[in-house]
Amino acid sequence: MNHHPAAWGQPLTPAQAFDMYAYAPIGTRAVPTSVPITHTQRPLVTGTSVLGIKYADGVMLAADNLASYGSLARFRDIGRLHPLGTHTVLAASGDMSDFQWLKKELDAILRDETSLALTDSHPSLAPAHLYTFLSNLFYNRRSKIDPLWNSCLVGGWDVAKAEPFLGYVDLLGTTYTAPTLATGFGAHIAQPLLREAYEAVAGVDGSSGAQLSAEQAEAALDECMKVLFYRDARSVNKYQIAKVTAAGVEVSAQKEAQTEWAFAESLRGYGAQVQ
Repeated sequence: MNHHPAAWGQPLTPAQAFDMYAYAPIGTRAVPTSVPITHTQRPLVTGTSVLGIKYADGVMLAADNLASYGSLARFRDIGRLHPLGTHTVLAASGDMSDFQWLKKELDAILRDETSLALTDSHPSLAPAHLYTFLSNLFYNRRSKIDPLWNSCLVGGWDVAKAEPFLGYVDLLGTTYTAPTLATGFGAHIAQPLLREAYEAVAGVDGSSGAQLSAEQAEAALDECMKVLFYRDARSVNKYQIAKVTAAGVEVSAQKEAQTEWAFAESLRGYGAQVQ
């Protein structure tokens, strides 16, 4: 016998019977017939700063290998430098699930372009073309109140123009290009260091005509990644550097910043010390 007041005198199906003492019988509950399709509305697993700098032979980008779950340093081997074709690299900070979706979509576009190139003289996509696509995509998603929670750098070598390309795009659709770029916390801490290194050789806006060598550019990125590890609680001292030149894309193996913490022992209030 069913003693539930809301179902007196009504037979119960087996599915309803197991939930007899809930606030209402299952068969009478309001169940939505359709649920809107949504994507990331709140970033969960995120990556921090990515850096980029132009040099004599092309573009160099750097990103650490940490993906944080909130404040937990959860995933320590995540690659955030993704080659696109033969002469472009995408570097992303922000939500890693949205970054994975971006990689999937862009790789699909490049596969279509490769297929077209096999049948005619279809030109390959230059870094500026992919950058324009991303800027339109980000702005479109922002306008739908369903943004991609990423800030990205697109670095590459334009084969037709024989020149490097470096651009920034974020979840609002904001876009700009510059000889040195950084996202996240790096825009506040690493960008001044990158500009200082670049302008010391090339002058303001590259007016001197000289360019950084590959060794100078890599040394500047190494220093910035070390400073970010000291100052950014969501970074780690293991990172990768991608080089894009006329010869193609080269992503380094994982590197480790050499840091020094012995100075902290002399700071009052540090660890077990007392004032």
